[in-house]
Amino acid sequence: MTRLALLVAVALILHAVESMVPAALPVPGAKLGLANIITLIAIVLEGPYDALVVVALRTLIASLLSGRLTGFAFSIVGGIFATLVMSLAYTQLSHLLGFTGISILGAVAHNIGQLLVAWFVLKTSGIFYYLPALLIAGVATGFFVGLTAGYVVRYLLNGASFTGRRP
Repeated sequence: MTRLALLVAVALILHAVESMVPAALPVPGAKLGLANIITLIAIVLEGPYDALVVVALRTLIASLLSGRLTGFAFSIVGGIFATLVMSLAYTQLSHLLGFTGISILGAVAHNIGQLLVAWFVLKTSGIFYYLPALLIAGVATGFFVGLTAGYVVRYLLNGASFTGRRP
């Protein structure tokens, strides 16, 4: 439980840091998704169920702290889609995809989940014209997130502690 709480806390910190950084991507609404680094780490270290718990808690707490409860549906559906796809890819395809490939699939799933919520809310299929731009952004951000998560997981699994000392 303590490790999950730490993962949620770090994900919230990354979410807060990302919200302070100006949009780095030319696609409106697209973000780096730094908190998804923690989602991928949670999948590897704790398993799919606990990763879903981390995503749900991070999404709920971030929405409450930011005061943007209207975006909660977009975030939770995207986060759950991404976590489910990354969990499946990790258990079935990790030998082929690596962390970057798994993360790219998660980013694409996240974008599709958010578009499905937008389609449900707006009741127009025109929202799907935005999909190609989101997919390109998802590949770029997913690559960065996967690369970062891969380095962190390798570091943690080599026996490093959170204090930075190696045994």
